Amino acid sequence: MATYNCMYTSSFLSVFLLYSCFSPIMVFSQLSQNQATTMASLSNLLAPSVTWNTANHSNPCSWNGVTCDSTKSHVIMISLSGNSLNSSDFLPVLCQIETLQHIDVSNNSLSSIPHDFITECGKIKDLKLLNFSGNNLSGSLPTFNGFAALEYLDMSFNVLESSIDIQLDEMISLKTLNLTGNKFNGHLPTKLGKSMVLEQLLLAKNQFQGEIPEEQLFSYENLTLIDLSENHLSGAIPSHIVHLSKLQTLFLSSNNLSGPIPMSILNITTLVRFAANQNNFNGSLPSAISNNLISLDLSYNDLSGPIPKNILSSPRMEVVDLSNNRLSGTLLLTSISPSIVRLRLGNNLLQGNIPSDAFAKAQNLTYLELESNELTGGIPAMLGSCHNLALLDLSQNHLSGILPAELGNLSNLQVLNLQMNKLNGTITTPFQNGQLQKLLKLNLSMNSLTGSIPSQISSLSNLRFLHLQQNNMSGSIPSSIGNSPALLDLQLGGNQLSGAIPSMPLTLQVSLNLSHNNFSGSIPSSLSILYNLEILDLSYNKFSGGVPDDLTKMAALTQLLLNNNQLSGLLPRFRDFVHVEYNGTSLVPAPTSDNTTPNYSQVSRKKGSSVVLAILVAIAAAVFLVGLITLLVVLVSRRYSKVNNEHVHSGEDHGLPQILQSRLLTPNGLHRSNIDFSKAMEAVAETSNVTLKTKFSTYYKAIMPSGSIYFVKKMNSTERALPASSHARFGKEMEALAKLNNSNVMTPLAYVLSSDAAYTLYEFVSNGSLFDVLHHGSMGNSLDWASRYSIAVGVAQGLSFLHGITSSPILLLDLSSKSIMLKSLKEPLVGDIEHYKVIDPSRSTGNFSAVAGSVGYVPPEYAYTMKVTVAGNVYSFGVILLELLTGKPAVTEGTELVKWVLRNSMNKDYIIDSNVSKTSQAVRNQMISILQIALVCVSTSPGSRPKMKSVLRMLLNAR
Repeated sequence: MATYNCMYTSSFLSVFLLYSCFSPIMVFSQLSQNQATTMASLSNLLAPSVTWNTANHSNPCSWNGVTCDSTKSHVIMISLSGNSLNSSDFLPVLCQIETLQHIDVSNNSLSSIPHDFITECGKIKDLKLLNFSGNNLSGSLPTFNGFAALEYLDMSFNVLESSIDIQLDEMISLKTLNLTGNKFNGHLPTKLGKSMVLEQLLLAKNQFQGEIPEEQLFSYENLTLIDLSENHLSGAIPSHIVHLSKLQTLFLSSNNLSGPIPMSILNITTLVRFAANQNNFNGSLPSAISNNLISLDLSYNDLSGPIPKNILSSPRMEVVDLSNNRLSGTLLLTSISPSIVRLRLGNNLLQGNIPSDAFAKAQNLTYLELESNELTGGIPAMLGSCHNLALLDLSQNHLSGILPAELGNLSNLQVLNLQMNKLNGTITTPFQNGQLQKLLKLNLSMNSLTGSIPSQISSLSNLRFLHLQQNNMSGSIPSSIGNSPALLDLQLGGNQLSGAIPSMPLTLQVSLNLSHNNFSGSIPSSLSILYNLEILDLSYNKFSGGVPDDLTKMAALTQLLLNNNQLSGLLPRFRDFVHVEYNGTSLVPAPTSDNTTPNYSQVSRKKGSSVVLAILVAIAAAVFLVGLITLLVVLVSRRYSKVNNEHVHSGEDHGLPQILQSRLLTPNGLHRSNIDFSKAMEAVAETSNVTLKTKFSTYYKAIMPSGSIYFVKKMNSTERALPASSHARFGKEMEALAKLNNSNVMTPLAYVLSSDAAYTLYEFVSNGSLFDVLHHGSMGNSLDWASRYSIAVGVAQGLSFLHGITSSPILLLDLSSKSIMLKSLKEPLVGDIEHYKVIDPSRSTGNFSAVAGSVGYVPPEYAYTMKVTVAGNVYSFGVILLELLTGKPAVTEGTELVKWVLRNSMNKDYIIDSNVSKTSQAVRNQMISILQIALVCVSTSPGSRPKMKSVLRMLLNAR
């Protein structure tokens, strides 16, 4: 071994190892010569991924990730977690350290385990822990012969597959087995160590099927934790579970289990956490199910009957989630334990009043969700004593009466959802003293509230979403509304408001809805300063006059609704990606430079007389002539002065963005020879090259000198989220993204940093976005189910890949049908993947603030978390699935598509696109199957949504 080490050629290591050959005791202190030599070999094999400083720290016991015993004479633990290792050559060398107790190589990129590792490490008599989680291991599970002392084996989050039989049966000391997040299939394994000492069994997120073994699995009587969630298990919970007298945690969520909740569960007195949500359990709840529990989740099942009145009285109970079942009867809650933190009973058939006295002692209650039931009576004033409440959702019931003043005492309240009830009176009382300062979302829509909008609402410094639409409120909008410091979405439609429209908060981004009111007079041009606003709805009012030209300057605007007003004159020319509706007005669209009419939506515009029409045509022609003359003047004047463009910052010579840094990222020689950065910047200087605008990006079409076409994408507002000091980080992020290899993900070919923005170059996709094809293009109606299904699977594959990157999962900041490009009508590409790394609002500094997500795709919890999450991406994907199934956009018939689908969920044939479903019975059946998948994805609770890997599996199984 010493001779072998002296043969290395590296100049530094050769000197180091030559010295070690003759003086091992001096160099490696108290380690044996064998271990010292082995550690030197490891150091060489792991370089450069693992930087052990062998020069300054010659004793391996001081190396990062290396632990020795108290005498410093033996290495007992080695952790190489998160070092981007992709070669497994070093693994057999580890087994030469006969004193090892822990080996941790998690969160790397290892694809295989050498046979020598299994045979040699199996002989280490004291090896207790082996962690291979978060790698790329494939194939079947190795057979672990030996490993007599191994107590902890973690192979989770790899891509291992096949069934499991006797591969683990020889491990006589195994106490914890974690195989979560692989592709194992077949029946659940039952041979998990002959000595039967197993304590923790984690098999979640696999493809196991069949019933839970009746006897074999439950013969491991030392089990304290079982996690079988997110598999394909069926049948009932075996009665033999009662034999697990030490069981503390049982997770069976997201399977196909059925039957009643067995009474035998009650006999396990040690059980404190039980989750079996998203199954098909039926029958009633056992009356004493909560006696010993701390957490109970049976949501999304088919449970019926009454809720046991003592279910919340257990002094230990903290979380109860029975939402989305068919539970009925009166809500007879005698008392609620002071320990209760979360109570979710929404989407059931509960009736009667909300018991007022039950909440008297619920001082720790943080989340109370009783939405979508048939509750009646008033809102209990006693809720005002639950001072820790952060979320109160009583929406979609039959509650009546006034808003209790005591709600103003909820100083920690962040979300108040009371929409779709029968509440009356004014909304002044809870807000009269400027209380509720932590409130982020207030939804009182679709009630019978009257009176004016209290000016005190403007003082809620954290309020982001204010929904008061479809009530009977009157008066004017308080002028103080413009002082709201954080408001993103303002919904005031469907009231009886009138008067002048005051200055609106510059923070508005999602939408401003003033429709179905009594506003009159001119549309104020001051609305044009809402630079970040996406949707402006002024329809069904009495506005008169023309549409201010300044509205065309609203850079983020995607929808402008002007229907049914008294407007007249020429409709200004908005950019192509702005959807304008003006039916029920006398507006005439202004002609473009080529005398064509913009593609505005006008279903039933009032027709004037031929004289009026002639006058309007004459006016249009005059305006066109003036415009042409003006254009000529501007072209001449450009010789002597720079032109200020609202979209493009002037460069040094030709009004082009000034390139500070540019780099080719792709190794493809054809792209590298075709891409011309100067031509790319010329393309973004012309707004006529804009082909698509998403929440955070503008796509330009750029034709290179070779004739090749590319997308040049400008990341909007990047200059505020990406200071010049971060340019190096931006470059590194783009280099990492360019190395991603997935057929359903758009990867950058090059990037440019200018003085005021960042640009990325991609292959041009002539079919455009899914949104264009499905909703605006001529191919929308002809997009058959095979194409839609292929698109759904492709997007799910791309997202699964991005979410599964173990080093750092990539999330989508704005996942929508606009961010999905179509390489063909069956090949989608997930785009805008760099935004989370570059302009994530939660990470940015300065005054940059933006809602992550477009209207209709934003998950409900974002209103109070303002965080981009994996579960949030799953919700957005669920909306895309609904778009493919219904053929409708994310906002349809004046409401979000998710709400429209849920409102019509009893009539599935009405929901799914009839143009597609009528093709055949097989297509209809598949569409309805995938509708169920979509509904799970858009669950209100983030914890109830499956991971994308599971969604992909469900889609493939629905083939």
